[in-house]
Amino acid sequence: MRALIQRVNNASVIADGKPSADIGQGLLVLLGVEENDTIDDVLWLSRKVCGLRIFNDGDGVMNLSVRDVDGELIVVSQFTLHASTKKGNRPSYIRAAGHEIAVPLYEEFVATLEKETGKKVGTGVFGAHMEISLVNDGPVTIMIDSKSRE
Repeated sequence: MRALIQRVNNASVIADGKPSADIGQGLLVLLGVEENDTIDDVLWLSRKVCGLRIFNDGDGVMNLSVRDVDGELIVVSQFTLHASTKKGNRPSYIRAAGHEIAVPLYEEFVATLEKETGKKVGTGVFGAHMEISLVNDGPVTIMIDSKSRE
């Protein structure tokens, strides 16, 4: 399971032409689910996202988590995070999970973040065409892969 995490001043999602989510300060998380991901990946990654200290403290040092700053979250499904570009110029998505695996794990990831933060988490619409708008603060963008825990 891969997450591309962006610290934002604000972000919004329009799915199939309709507003889906809108947040102020917080995190925009693009989530890629791989075919061999499990609930263990969901739990590990959600704890990591909530505890990631990438917000500035009073001294301007990145020392606070999204919980510490009472930030908001949006999670958007992003199967292209598992693209392989080893051969040719057309990416292969063979490692990305199909709907039957990806949807339940995506939904569990969102639910776990809501439990961890005590806040409603905004989402995109799984499988829809989406337009994501954001103001990346910093910029701060971090990639985390649950298969690279060491």
